Amino acid sequence: MNIHEYQAKEILKKYGVAVQGGIVADTPDRAVAAAKELASETGTKWFVVKSQIHAGGRGKGSIKETGSKGVVLAKSVDEVFDKSKAILGGTLVTHQTGPTGKKVNKVLIAEDVYYPGESQPKEYYMSILLDRSKSKPVIMASTEGGMNIEDVAAATPEKIIKEWVDPAIGLQPFQARKVAFALGLEGNAFKEMVKFIHALYGAYIAIDASMFEINPVLKTSDNKILAVDGKVNLDDNALFRHKELAELRDITEEDPLEVEAGKSGLNYVKLDGNVGCMVNGAGLAMATMDIIKLSGGEPANFLDVGGGANAETVEAGFRIILKDPNVKAILINIFGGIVRCDRVASGVVEAYKKVGNIPVPIIVRLQGTNAEEGAKIIQQSGLKVFSAIMLKEAAEKIAQVLAK
Repeated sequence: MNIHEYQAKEILKKYGVAVQGGIVADTPDRAVAAAKELASETGTKWFVVKSQIHAGGRGKGSIKETGSKGVVLAKSVDEVFDKSKAILGGTLVTHQTGPTGKKVNKVLIAEDVYYPGESQPKEYYMSILLDRSKSKPVIMASTEGGMNIEDVAAATPEKIIKEWVDPAIGLQPFQARKVAFALGLEGNAFKEMVKFIHALYGAYIAIDASMFEINPVLKTSDNKILAVDGKVNLDDNALFRHKELAELRDITEEDPLEVEAGKSGLNYVKLDGNVGCMVNGAGLAMATMDIIKLSGGEPANFLDVGGGANAETVEAGFRIILKDPNVKAILINIFGGIVRCDRVASGVVEAYKKVGNIPVPIIVRLQGTNAEEGAKIIQQSGLKVFSAIMLKEAAEKIAQVLAK
């Protein structure tokens, strides 16, 4: 589960990670009030107005309606009003949102931490995630903060520092020092970075995160270490242990069809194709998408109804798939292991009748327990549903449908 930057910073702060001060607002007037409160607490005179959406590249992206960048600097309280007004309610387009962009409902008013001093501020990159190849969390860091880590990895991979942590014993003091040394830090900045890394790893473990990404981590001109940005991904499978974190979910940032599917217990991901698919099992779903591609079509979605496909789940799947106007056909591919194929076939017929007029042809491929009985139920239903036993047969029927 993704959360907003302001939510991520609140979590980090709770676990002792030093973060840039900020207050969230959803109107220009509240943004001004936030700026005044922030100035009173921190003494800052300049403010950073940061759009809050679930996407990266906000500073380089722009608001469709006003042309404003997604992250802007305000040099006075009056500017906070004008600049937040140019962002709030607008559609922010970044390289991660695609051309449609995302609506900005909130902005984070943050203190200016790039203040002058004895030395220049310096940006670093840091993240913690699970390295599945080694079954260990890995701390990744780089002196090239503020840049896309993918670009750094491609152009200068030697600038990426990696430190793996044994989950049985946790992060050791020498490991945090090793990362800080590798970043070229010394003196008070070195000590602050070591503390920062320990606190960050502690937060990562405590909340069952799947990823932390802080870009940039800032060394201020007076050698403080702060998280200026914060991206936190939470492990959905662990949210039952963190009810308070589950409440941070913002469904306005998610695809409405994926939200609806989740309420019905379906695993659904919308794609850009023309053939809807409904399958039981993630592996079979991937194979089904390959079959659709080989037949000349493009999958319109990934939809896993799970091992207990029945009339209710099939009906919910139909309704979700049919809300996509690009769908020209639907392929249902069920392997009858846990569930019998004749029950699935009956469920398909029942769901078809409940949904009503379905304007696109449906190909049902049943294999496994009672597959032949299931095929007969489909064939005798009198509905616009075609039965297939072999994957090749299903692919041929898809090609025939798309050719019309």
